Amino acid sequence: MASTITDSQKPFSLDPYHVSEEFGFILPAPLMPLLNTQFLESHRELRLAHLALSVMTMGYVWQEGEDDTVKMLPRNLAIPYCEVSQRLGLPPILTHADAVLANWRKRDPQGLFDMENLELLVTLPGGDNVRGFFMVTLLVELAAVPAIKSIPLVINGVQCGDAETVTRALEEFSQAMQGMTDALKLMHDVSYVVPVYVKPEVFYGIMRIYLSGWKDNSSMPAGLVYEGVQAEPMEYSGGSAAQSSLLHCFDELLGVKHEAKSGAFLTRMRNYMPPSHKRLIQDISLQPSLRGFVQQQACEPLTAAFQLCVTKLLALRSYHINVVSRFITVPAARARQLRNQGNISQEETVSRAPTALEETGTGGSGIMSFLKTVRDRTRDVSI
Repeated sequence: MASTITDSQKPFSLDPYHVSEEFGFILPAPLMPLLNTQFLESHRELRLAHLALSVMTMGYVWQEGEDDTVKMLPRNLAIPYCEVSQRLGLPPILTHADAVLANWRKRDPQGLFDMENLELLVTLPGGDNVRGFFMVTLLVELAAVPAIKSIPLVINGVQCGDAETVTRALEEFSQAMQGMTDALKLMHDVSYVVPVYVKPEVFYGIMRIYLSGWKDNSSMPAGLVYEGVQAEPMEYSGGSAAQSSLLHCFDELLGVKHEAKSGAFLTRMRNYMPPSHKRLIQDISLQPSLRGFVQQQACEPLTAAFQLCVTKLLALRSYHINVVSRFITVPAARARQLRNQGNISQEETVSRAPTALEETGTGGSGIMSFLKTVRDRTRDVSI
């Protein structure tokens, strides 16, 4: 009578262990599947996908620096990226809406919304400085919430001729802008009472290239081919503070009118915002003039509240210029000095920075002249 073979007596084989007789522990012919985006349903799922694909793309394009950039994004990345982008109405590149607005979580879900309790979902080269840069920018956005909430109160108050309501709303508005400036000081203000979260040399020498785009950038003058999407290269601007919807809303509410070149750049940056945010800005611009209402009312508390809003917006923009000088202008001068001395050292972080961005922002603007012009046009709405 034949005996029954137990599991322990079966012939031993490598097959159940995913070990190949030809390749050993090496995975034979690894798959490179095309990611399927059809199972992404909610807005939040799409935003997460866009964030992840954006960071992968920036890393792929800029991993070898400005002198050896790729010319084509592989189809396995390009196709799902463009599909997700089309569904969201966002361009297929890392934007402010990705890196800041959709790139955070609380370590303790019940804890405070502050630097100690926040972390990034995905990151870029630069260590803790990347977290600091994006988290501080996020806190600026959070500080603006009372100002955003006051916008309907202002608009409805103007429509109803209610000067008292408009005055109170503008007082909330100006307090929020002060909070935004205070939050921005967390970036790197050695005179402030909090830790420094971002080192200028790390931002300039390591992080900044990964925020760069392929429009108005001499490192990639022809743009980038998205394989499987379009044969011709496409051009997109890199991440920029001008892609934040906040100041666009504030400018439209207060009646700030920018000169042609700066205005054209800011208008183009609205294409890098979620469409609903862009629509809000446009709808605010269609409302009756707040400044005209203030002048017509000739009410001293109302005029003072409006003027304080202009003053606080000016202060915010002036401090932003200070930050840009510290993080870009000064490190750029140091990098040029090192190159002129022939001293390109790995010990000097700024020497690794791309030369193509010395005079421009990552969004492609001539950064200091742009910021100063925008600030000066803000002053023009004073009453």
